[in-house]
Amino acid sequence: MRVLKCTSCDLLLQQIPTQRGFSACCPTCGSRVIKNSSLSRSGEIAITLAALALFLPAQLFPLISIDLFGVTLHTTVTSGGILLLNTFPFVGILVIATTAIAPLVFLIAILVANLALKAKHVRSLYIATYLLKVVKHWVMIDVFLVSLAVAGFKVIEIAELSVGPALLSFVLLQVLMAYLLSRVSPARYWEALSENNEALQDIDLNDADTESVIRCHHCGLTQQSDHTHCKRCTAKLEKRTFQSLQKTWASLLAAIVFIFPANFYPISVLLSNGKRFEDTIFSGVAGLIKQGMYGIAIIIFTASIIVPVAKIIGLLYILICIHLKVDSGRGQRMKMYRFVKWIGKWSMMDLCVIAIMVSLIDRGNLLDFTPGPGAIAFGLVVVLTMISAGSLDSRLIWDKHEQR
Repeated sequence: MRVLKCTSCDLLLQQIPTQRGFSACCPTCGSRVIKNSSLSRSGEIAITLAALALFLPAQLFPLISIDLFGVTLHTTVTSGGILLLNTFPFVGILVIATTAIAPLVFLIAILVANLALKAKHVRSLYIATYLLKVVKHWVMIDVFLVSLAVAGFKVIEIAELSVGPALLSFVLLQVLMAYLLSRVSPARYWEALSENNEALQDIDLNDADTESVIRCHHCGLTQQSDHTHCKRCTAKLEKRTFQSLQKTWASLLAAIVFIFPANFYPISVLLSNGKRFEDTIFSGVAGLIKQGMYGIAIIIFTASIIVPVAKIIGLLYILICIHLKVDSGRGQRMKMYRFVKWIGKWSMMDLCVIAIMVSLIDRGNLLDFTPGPGAIAFGLVVVLTMISAGSLDSRLIWDKHEQR
């Protein structure tokens, strides 16, 4: 039997047979240590090819259209982001990267990983699985789809709304992407590559201890700690993520700095008949409540105010507990950390709504919609909090701090 080391708490475990479609979790922290996906590799390739076939029509053709003063205006996934490149390049690049570039890279990486596995090309498999691990957190088709619904409810008050030819393709693409994101595991490719290699399975649980073995952060192989590089994927072996706390603190403190201008400066500007109407996040929510759009107001308030603040407070609490070496409540902090990582991308909703509105409402001085300076600060808050959560090595939550 192979020895496994939990990715979240470093507990040594013995690998057990797991039926297809089932997972095995760490008894200490609850993290999943074995994932036997029900999706076969041939099925994975078929779904990926289907998603790629849907990708072009979903990206190039209109999602929704409006009839504004006798002129038909439409929006595609990237049209709003492209328009923002001239005036607000950071916001435009962020929207395009999360809704178009990241999903495309994710799908291509799956195909490359399967080809590399078939050819047993370790370097190509390393690059493909690295991209899968990094890019999956930035795939935000689901966020854009919800943002599209929010923007549709907002513009329906001033224009006639119609469904575009790409909407069905985009919805189907989201369904396939969600399935792949939940089923595809980079470690699965490495396990398939070395399933018959006995040299990689030479550790006995009875003879192992936490200090004598180390787990590769990339491919997941547990091996003797006297190596500097992984025997399977050649990645550099590190007991802890390099400068994890420093990176987490730096990005989190920067997010705290930017959250104030993000909320106090206008995030959107509406020009109507020569008059300029500026809205902060709070005033925008208040305006939606006055218009009777309570559901949309709750969604925007949750995604744009509650979620960023909750992420910052949650990460601050976890970091302070790590520095104070608090032993109690580690399981709750681990759940909080997982929640912060999962919910992080939903703060992008407000920026996606802005991009959609920019592409739909464009009639010069008569009626125009642009982002405000608060949009840049808000985008930085979203990116920095996601980087902060991703930089934290969760094993620090479970360290016993033997130096005490």
